[in-house]
Amino acid sequence: MEEILRMEHITKKFGEFYANKDVNFSVLRGEVHTLLGENGAGKSTLMNILFGLYQPTGGSIFFHGKQVAIDSPATAVKLGIGMVHQHFMLVEAMTVFENIILGDKRTKGVFIDKAARRKEIMELSERYGLDVELDKPITEIAVGAQQRVEILKALYRGAELLVLDEPTAALTDIEVEGLFRIMKKLTGEDKSIIFISHKMREVLHISDRITILRAGETVRTLQREETSGEELANLMIGRELTPSHYSKVQEPGKPVIVLHAVDYHKQSKHNGLNGVSLQVGKGEILGIAGVDGNGQSQLAQLVTGVIAPEGGTVDLKDSRVATFSPNGFIQENVSHIPEDRNKMGLVGNMSVMDNIVLKETDDPKFSDAKGWHLKKRSMRTYAEQMQQKYDIRCQSVMQESRNLSGGNQQKVILARELENDPDLLVAVHPTRGLDIGATRFVHDTMIAARDRGCGVLLISADFDEILEMSDRIIVMFEGAVMGEFSGSKPPIDQISLAMAGK
Repeated sequence: MEEILRMEHITKKFGEFYANKDVNFSVLRGEVHTLLGENGAGKSTLMNILFGLYQPTGGSIFFHGKQVAIDSPATAVKLGIGMVHQHFMLVEAMTVFENIILGDKRTKGVFIDKAARRKEIMELSERYGLDVELDKPITEIAVGAQQRVEILKALYRGAELLVLDEPTAALTDIEVEGLFRIMKKLTGEDKSIIFISHKMREVLHISDRITILRAGETVRTLQREETSGEELANLMIGRELTPSHYSKVQEPGKPVIVLHAVDYHKQSKHNGLNGVSLQVGKGEILGIAGVDGNGQSQLAQLVTGVIAPEGGTVDLKDSRVATFSPNGFIQENVSHIPEDRNKMGLVGNMSVMDNIVLKETDDPKFSDAKGWHLKKRSMRTYAEQMQQKYDIRCQSVMQESRNLSGGNQQKVILARELENDPDLLVAVHPTRGLDIGATRFVHDTMIAARDRGCGVLLISADFDEILEMSDRIIVMFEGAVMGEFSGSKPPIDQISLAMAGK
């Protein structure tokens, strides 16, 4: 088969950090080549280089055997490369038809031959089974239909090579089946697809070849028929076990939270919970391992009161939870480091001070007896104490939190969530996007909370973080618990099997 793309020795540095390091990757005509790896492995960075959104620090790109310099997305489109981003790039105020023709060279100028353009689009739609309603506004069509619009838009611009970045993340199982039918139709007509995913079952179902990235480097490229979910999981997470910096708790205190046979949208393999039973004891860290997108987000939402279970029971400090609400769980002394610190953890246009006291504004030390007036001086004094204690590097506690670095934003959240000695801390991807120094600070702070008697539920797609921090490890796959393992001498082989659903 003809090689349509070759990327040789691609390196991308941000400061001293290597997002990609000496990566080699190629795509053949008419194949689905999957890029597989954990979050942060460098998949999206590599594809952003291919699409001209980033410029490589080093390395070369060859398209149809000729070396090319892709300095912008427009250059990539001109070459015949299309990209469907995980978060769609559609103008919501426009119709499907307007989005597809937007910016196309055939539509520039005063006059647009709409009838001819519609005919071309409908022919493409029928040819590849991309069912769309051209006159519908984007806001009125489902997520799966929006994705078809993105694919159609790329094909309309002449894409021979299509990059699909986490295309199944927001789709239902039926929509995923429809997408796979479209992908097979495309490759059957000699289009090539780069499929970015970390969902093992889908990767094994749709791929011709699979390249695994880990920590920004190429691990191996395999034919689909010569590998298994177990081997892919091993290659994704690595098999070298480095000793943890922290001692492991063997005998935790009594349970802080207990889930028994909990269900939530259990028919959804990647966005639900199916019969989940677990408990977190006082003074221990329970790590939830697994490839991202196997029910971990729903578990975090459930144990912080954001969603309620559809089946099973939840006991919090020996009492059955009847009403699920975030405020109710806060009142029960549950703290939360959310998975997206900007969208869920902080109010960006509020000051560091306001974010630190956000959950305590009705406390007598910060407001009057009736709660009508805030004691700004007391709030500022307290915030400055937290700034010192948690090493929050800001110009002033009156600075807007949106202007802090990621590490310092996370420290603001830690100061708010840990200072009042919670009974349970739910930490979701607590060090995602942080440098080594900030990561170590977050880890040390969580261990200190554990040693004070706090139960910690740690959810992370970073397997090294799970091994480093956890006293016990539970593996989740497609919304179900696949196994429980000791954190002191974790059996990597068995955990890899569990992560692959075995």
